[in-house]
Amino acid sequence: MARYLGPKFRLDRREGTNLFLKGKRSASPKHPIEKKGAVPPGQHGASKLKRKVSDFGLQLREKQKVKRIYGLLERQFRHCFSEASKEVGNTGEALFRILETRLDNVVYRLGFAPSRASARQLVTHGHVTVNSKKINIPSYNVKKGDIISLSEKAQKLPGTKESLELRGDQLPAWLARQALVGKVSSLPSGEDLDTTIDKQLIIEWYSR
Repeated sequence: MARYLGPKFRLDRREGTNLFLKGKRSASPKHPIEKKGAVPPGQHGASKLKRKVSDFGLQLREKQKVKRIYGLLERQFRHCFSEASKEVGNTGEALFRILETRLDNVVYRLGFAPSRASARQLVTHGHVTVNSKKINIPSYNVKKGDIISLSEKAQKLPGTKESLELRGDQLPAWLARQALVGKVSSLPSGEDLDTTIDKQLIIEWYSR
């Protein structure tokens, strides 16, 4: 399945919430969610709100929402879940630890890019180093103590400067940043993960 290249706001309306696929710039009064409410796209979008959603539908929508937030294809997301299910402990927390420590997500979380899609481009174009070694694999999982930095060219990109100004010092507790150098202070734990996501629904979907 090819990566979705259409309007990002359409995905927000489909999932009934702002997924921030354009980063903090998505938080605007002009956003369709703010203007029209959580009405699904399409001619019969409003009527879909009146339907009773089955357990299957709830699980599917939660899985799709998370997959779209992190910008993954189904095959990639299923692989992440498979790896999480092999770990000892809470599968839901393991899944989100894997998702959060992806290099493209870390670049975004550090404020080096305005969105995860932009962060993915920085990585694939060879503008990101981990411990002074260039890594061009977005799915690369960082480890505690890793140092993440940008190439000189990337540091001068308008999008990078804009993102740093917009995001300021808003960093997850498990990351640290000084100038344009980031560090993985610790691995994200349960309290660092998004509490608006129902991890159990995703586990149930893949356990069918």
